Amino acid sequence: MESTFEAVRAEALFASTLQMSQGAADADVRAAVTTTLRRMGVQGCVARVATEFGDHPETASTRMNWALRMIRHAYAQSCTPEVFARPAALA
Repeated sequence: MESTFEAVRAEALFASTLQMSQGAADADVRAAVTTTLRRMGVQGCVARVATEFGDHPETASTRMNWALRMIRHAYAQSCTPEVFARPAALA
């Protein structure tokens, strides 16, 4: 994983109710991450991921791969350093 943010977001998406079969848009992914983190917290998401990998490793790895792909796509533009830079007009 490239960053802690990516890991936390992927774990939250993994723990969310969003399903791989839903064909979710980027906005749906971001909403699911936000909702799940607010509802479960970071530790709750980590615990859910650990439980699923312990109980269902054959499906958990597929879901985590999906979650990582979705997170990388949904947050690709919002996580670039340019997003946080001040516009030249305001500098």
